[in-house]
Amino acid sequence: MSNTPVRNYTTLMDRCIAKADEETAQTGTPPALLLHSCCAPCSTSVIAALSPHFTITVLYYNPNIDLPEEYHHRADEQRKLLEKLATPNPVRYLEGEYLPGEFLEMAVPYAGEREGGIRCTKCYTMRLEKTAKTAAELGISRFCSTLSVSPLKDADRINSIGDAMGKQYGVSWLWSNFKKRDGYRKSVEMSREYGLYRQDYCGCSFSRATGGILLVEPD
Repeated sequence: MSNTPVRNYTTLMDRCIAKADEETAQTGTPPALLLHSCCAPCSTSVIAALSPHFTITVLYYNPNIDLPEEYHHRADEQRKLLEKLATPNPVRYLEGEYLPGEFLEMAVPYAGEREGGIRCTKCYTMRLEKTAKTAAELGISRFCSTLSVSPLKDADRINSIGDAMGKQYGVSWLWSNFKKRDGYRKSVEMSREYGLYRQDYCGCSFSRATGGILLVEPD
């Protein structure tokens, strides 16, 4: 039996949000948050939950997506959502450089690993490190990711990596498990409402070859 304490990420997120609201009350300006987005559908309910408390910059950084046409389609959907979505505070879009070769260089040694295993851990780390580093470069003190909204993504692993990357780059990780409080169900409903493309695999060639891990329920 593991001695690692069970953490309630939703409670931890609520505490972080309460501090953000206190900051807003003191300064009159919502604090900034850099939100890594894996795709538009997963970002829907996350942005809806966080935009009342933060001024959000959505970072679309996903070099794991193997096909350029797939990558650009998903990026277009992210921009389309942000153009249509009404939010209490501003939400802007930032796209990271698309360098799939860097992902493959990292992932190929783990090509034989099962879906959800160490290759996925390395992928989460790659994207969350980029987000933390970008937040530090932009002077944004908080960062987070939409990854945990999927019921098939490990919130413990995502939060552990995010916290470690935050400490490495001197920015604060926003604890979260966005699938909770019906977050996943809301993301499915919102993606239908906004007519978003809902992909049926994570993005990498390894996922696609093995049938993938669904980010959202297929139509």
